[in-house]
Amino acid sequence: MSHTVHPYSHRLGIIRDWKSRWFAPKGKYQDYLKSDVLLREYLAKKFRGMYVADVQIERNEKTVRVIIKTSRPGVIIGRQGEGAIKLKSDILAFMVKNGSKLLKNQELKIDIEEIRSPESNAAIVAYMVAESLEKRLPFRRVMKQTIEKVMANRDVKGVRVFLGGRLGGAEMARVEDMKKGQIPLQTLRADIDFAREKAHMTYGDIGIKVWIYKGEIFNKKGAHAAETGRASK
Repeated sequence: MSHTVHPYSHRLGIIRDWKSRWFAPKGKYQDYLKSDVLLREYLAKKFRGMYVADVQIERNEKTVRVIIKTSRPGVIIGRQGEGAIKLKSDILAFMVKNGSKLLKNQELKIDIEEIRSPESNAAIVAYMVAESLEKRLPFRRVMKQTIEKVMANRDVKGVRVFLGGRLGGAEMARVEDMKKGQIPLQTLRADIDFAREKAHMTYGDIGIKVWIYKGEIFNKKGAHAAETGRASK
């Protein structure tokens, strides 16, 4: 029997990099990991509705760098950078409240990066579906319109949207699935973006999963070295 593996973790170290990038000194690994998990949970709640796709964390001995990727950077930054300053103070206060001693000797830096093509980002697409469902729009129409929007992008070669829960307010929970194009989940060089989201309804949550396939990633240096090796033989 085959096993379902998370598309991101399946490709770690092959075409994907880690979302937390740091090397912990002896005895600090647990503290670093705990603070990363708590910070991500806090930012996920804080940024709901702001179209934030990803939060990455980098650390060294002197600085902690939080990289926030969003399609609406102006909402987070605010007028004249007021939002970014408030966000920095909120994060510092949250870490102190949760007993983290890590930021006492480290400087916190926040980088906000813009996502140019939000319709080809799985996390943003999943939130768009959740937002539409929370507005009580028919779920099949939402799925069809979302798939059409995503496939309109040139770099997208396939998309799949999965919904699970009390769809349409029905008594019995069920699942619905729609797909267009190709989604090669077992090809390690396939650039597949995956995200989960929840639509909070009055009768319970509806689970949302989105897969977006953007073609294959080839290592040009490796390919060139292989070709020259063959030629020399």
